[in-house]
Amino acid sequence: MSDVQKSRDTRRVPINKVGVKDISYPIVVMDKLKKVQHTVARVNMYVDLPHQFKGTHMSRFVEILNSYREQIALDKMEIMLEEMKLKLGASSAHLEIEFPYFIEKRAPVSGARSLMEYTCAFRASMNDVFDFLLEVRVPLTSLCPCSKELSRYGAHNQRSVMTVQVRYRQFLWIEDLIALIETCGSSPVYSLLKRQDEKFVTEQAFENPRFVEDMVREATLRLTADENISWFSVEAENFESIHNHSAYAAVERDKR
Repeated sequence: MSDVQKSRDTRRVPINKVGVKDISYPIVVMDKLKKVQHTVARVNMYVDLPHQFKGTHMSRFVEILNSYREQIALDKMEIMLEEMKLKLGASSAHLEIEFPYFIEKRAPVSGARSLMEYTCAFRASMNDVFDFLLEVRVPLTSLCPCSKELSRYGAHNQRSVMTVQVRYRQFLWIEDLIALIETCGSSPVYSLLKRQDEKFVTEQAFENPRFVEDMVREATLRLTADENISWFSVEAENFESIHNHSAYAAVERDKR
């Protein structure tokens, strides 16, 4: 049968990324306490396409993914990227794996246990060398310092999300990165709180007001001090409770 994708294209426009997106697939993630955690990811796979070819072979992405069935994990990403380049005749390959990750947390006073969900991602690419980013999205509470200063009875607070990407020199646990970021807001977020816990986190936030700018600065100080991290970007978004907009701040640092 004729290979239409291999037919010649005359427009002389190379494509940076072409591939498949949003595949739901089971993966295995290393868990600090339980060794491994099985979860379901959304997977994106791309390669570059030279200008002379009409298209890429989309089915080959899925074939590669299926060949690593029940073995898709961080230690397989470099091998998968090499295979993508080889089987698709590409000079660069990209693999993005986004997944829910669950950590058991104890409420701060009662000690009640519950599972907290965090959205995490592995983002890897390969040209001549392998490049890898670990991403975590951490929900937090932030309490407005300005509102606390101006108000007679209290202060408004809001749910915040900090999105952090890091490159590291040696292995970094997801749990450790999340724990670091949870110190940067006014208070952590929990999935289960008893009355005494609600009192504690409400007062903790009131005693620790943070602008969105404070949050990214605190994260920057902590990530800069960690010698294992060679590069990072941090974003904070506050979903404002008294405004019809979000507050946002971002910092990026290359420590290499």
